[in-house]
Amino acid sequence: MIIEKYRHPFLFYGLSIAIPWTLWFVAAYLSHITPMSHALVWAASGLGVLGLFAPVFVAGRLIWLEPGLRDDLKRRLFGLTAVRPVYLFLTCFLMLASILLAQAISLLFGHSATQFHLSGKTSFSAGIFPAWFILILAPLVEELAWHSYGTDCLRRRMNLFNTCMVFGVFWAIWHVPLGFIKGYYQSNVAQTGLLYSLNFAFSLIPFVILMNWLYYKTKRNILVAIVFHITAVCFNEMFATHPDSKVIQTGLLLILSAVLVIKERRFFFQREYPVE
Repeated sequence: MIIEKYRHPFLFYGLSIAIPWTLWFVAAYLSHITPMSHALVWAASGLGVLGLFAPVFVAGRLIWLEPGLRDDLKRRLFGLTAVRPVYLFLTCFLMLASILLAQAISLLFGHSATQFHLSGKTSFSAGIFPAWFILILAPLVEELAWHSYGTDCLRRRMNLFNTCMVFGVFWAIWHVPLGFIKGYYQSNVAQTGLLYSLNFAFSLIPFVILMNWLYYKTKRNILVAIVFHITAVCFNEMFATHPDSKVIQTGLLLILSAVLVIKERRFFFQREYPVE
């Protein structure tokens, strides 16, 4: 079975956190230098993007060295014709439904209906890069790493549920240096308070469960993971959402993922690789 060839989790995850952390902590230092010159802005922005691409380079190198993985990557990266329509629908609209429902529930707690207005702007900056460009680029680049190599090298060694838990914790830790880069999304979230910082970290767990459920239900289709991630970040930036609504959204996704895990226990807890 092809998944048995994804055999280097420690190498992949070790490099995928060491390289970005190094680049991002340097970028964080540069971002707080005052006065901030144009050269420093370019340097910090460049280091930020290089750190983002690092896991893709690591995955690409490991795939290139292993016979058969290049063909497997091509098969999983191109084409959605074999994906059942219900999974395509959930991929595109599940995260939109979750944020709209969360905002509707927040009205019961006194929050304003203006949350449903299109914000017209992003909640963060990205140095020399337009924020909306990063909103598309980051999920695309991340999933080209996480679902070209990272997820399967964990799944080779453990069941799907444990794969999701391990990766969810890793992903939360992976984001830590971004919280120190001035103007970045994670930095702005940290400034809003501890509750919202913790919510960001905990929200990754149900998000990973749902994304990996779709990924394996669609025969490891990388495009599905990319689109699901892009819709999540874009829909959460599209509206004038109150931070409390994002906490509610996390609760909704936790409930949905728990129901899914209970309903499909064998799919999540069988040790052998799922054939669906």
